[in-house]
Amino acid sequence: MSGATEQSVIEAVPKQLLIGGEWRDASGGEKFAVDDPSTGKPLCEIADATEADAKAALDAACGAQEEWAATPPNTRSDILQSAFERMVERSDELALLMTLEMGKSVTESKGEITYAAEFFRWNAGEALRLDGDFKVAGNGASRVMVMHQPVGPCYLITPWNFPTAMGTRKIGPAIAAGCTMVMKPAQNTPLSMLALAELLQDCGLPGGVLNVLTSTSSSAVSKPIITDPRLRKLSFTGSTEVGRMLIEQSAENVLKTSMELGGNAPFLVFEDADLDDAVEGAMVAKMRNIGEACTSANRFHVHESVADAFAEKLAERMSALVVGRGTEEGTDIGPLIDDDQRSKVAELVDDAVGKGAKALVGGREIDGEGSFYEPTVLAPIPADARLLKEEIFGPVAPVATFSTEEEAIAAANDTEYGLVAYVYTRDIKRAIRVCEKLETGMIGLNQGLVSNAGAPFGGVKASGLGREGGTEGIAEYLETKYVAINV
Repeated sequence: MSGATEQSVIEAVPKQLLIGGEWRDASGGEKFAVDDPSTGKPLCEIADATEADAKAALDAACGAQEEWAATPPNTRSDILQSAFERMVERSDELALLMTLEMGKSVTESKGEITYAAEFFRWNAGEALRLDGDFKVAGNGASRVMVMHQPVGPCYLITPWNFPTAMGTRKIGPAIAAGCTMVMKPAQNTPLSMLALAELLQDCGLPGGVLNVLTSTSSSAVSKPIITDPRLRKLSFTGSTEVGRMLIEQSAENVLKTSMELGGNAPFLVFEDADLDDAVEGAMVAKMRNIGEACTSANRFHVHESVADAFAEKLAERMSALVVGRGTEEGTDIGPLIDDDQRSKVAELVDDAVGKGAKALVGGREIDGEGSFYEPTVLAPIPADARLLKEEIFGPVAPVATFSTEEEAIAAANDTEYGLVAYVYTRDIKRAIRVCEKLETGMIGLNQGLVSNAGAPFGGVKASGLGREGGTEGIAEYLETKYVAINV
């Protein structure tokens, strides 16, 4: 890995807060440990930000906003392009760092670094594509000019499951639009963000444009930022429960908000589907990131005529996965993020089995150190099983059956969430009908992966507000201003 070792990548990453372009200790000298989920042992200690640090970070972002907004688009584009190239060059060490703090295999971590870097490349172009409008008014006596300007200082909160990609997906468009930021990465996986912030500094990002707070208390650092009238945008990726609270808090100052929240993705397999392709797509949709993804296929609705064959093929593939520490060669599936998450997965599986589901493979926690759980396929699933309603966030695939197209659509939409759905069919007419009727923001049609830096990522209903990525993504960081011109 380009000479990188576990010890060297941990030693190289900053352990302090980034405020106003300077790395500094927490105001009271507080620190907290970052653990390796495959062993439960600490990797290092880093600064634990306080309310005072949060205020200082927002001060720095606000102080840099005017000058950063006036920075030429070429300059912002060049910084993003340089960051893209630097991430590609350093992908080995960045991937190893991610694996150490998050648990996924190094191979999968490298995939995330590649994906994350694409948000910098895409937004390097977006910085040069910020446009407006000019036209003659209907009465012919005046002109209409529309311009788009940066919304202003932003507060960005990212989750632990994709610690780099969820950061670049917010930072990229903010830089391109001309917004300054305070970033709060997840407590479990802050090291990847600290490394990314240092990389952006090396690429010429001015001090104060990106400020990073690592903390064990999201509420303590978030409250003084969200309640400050100088903040103009809040972007959060995480649970719907927390998202609802943040939306409520953001109402006081009428913040522009982006919310990428929970999911309960249905995976529909119709009787005419290519089963081998469907199983291949299921492995991608289910097992990406150990199943700890909001886009993860949470429930499989399979036509009754092919359900047994699909479940058997899926169980065969799942049973072949190698579970182990992410840094070990040949590992397919690493540990879940912590014991609490593993306990939740075990609880949902036990509930389903207790109500009549059968574990075709897996179904148990793995003894020993680390938060490991067996890759699992459950079939058939009773209608009252909790895992059909709740997000599993683990390597568990429950298989239910349906008889008709209408029944499949009804089952897929029977949830408060609406992030993504997957559909497998070779009937183009059915594909269009089903895609139009599914209540989700994204659909994978005959493929198990929807993430793309050039596409609008986001959901409907309780899965969130706004979009990240694509041409829609940068609009979340811009305000529209209309000028009426008397000629």
